[in-house]
Amino acid sequence: MSAENGPLAPRPEPIRFFGTTWLNHDNGYTARRVGVAVGSLATAAAACLVLRLAYQGLQIAAIGSFVTLLMTVMFAICSAMAFRHTWDGFTRRPDPDRQASLRSLLTIGFVGSLLAYFFRSLTEAPGEKLHREEYEAARKHHEKRTTRRSGNPSKKRRST
Repeated sequence: MSAENGPLAPRPEPIRFFGTTWLNHDNGYTARRVGVAVGSLATAAAACLVLRLAYQGLQIAAIGSFVTLLMTVMFAICSAMAFRHTWDGFTRRPDPDRQASLRSLLTIGFVGSLLAYFFRSLTEAPGEKLHREEYEAARKHHEKRTTRRSGNPSKKRRST
């Protein structure tokens, strides 16, 4: 805490893999963004390989084309929904109740979440815009509150 902001100055909220480096883009911020982008894309590729092996397992089991199609469509829809939910979570706080009800769907569509993380990390730290807006609003509120109460009222001159 700095002396100019006072003891109750707002602090930036850390972001996973970035800490608070997103605030000033320092301490390896660019390298972290590159690492997150490469890591999430590599994980998504590995996940697609695992899903391909599962698809081949369904073909080998000869359970029928309807079930195979159903599984493929389910993973595609869940991935699309997970992508959209994750992408929206970078710009606004998700509703905790909705998040809990979608947990299973997001788990099935994990490839979509990984891809959303990859695409967002190409432009900024995932969630940076949301955190920056909240931090700036908290700072403005803090400055407004501290300037309103600045000065010691007992030291003010009395006009007589």
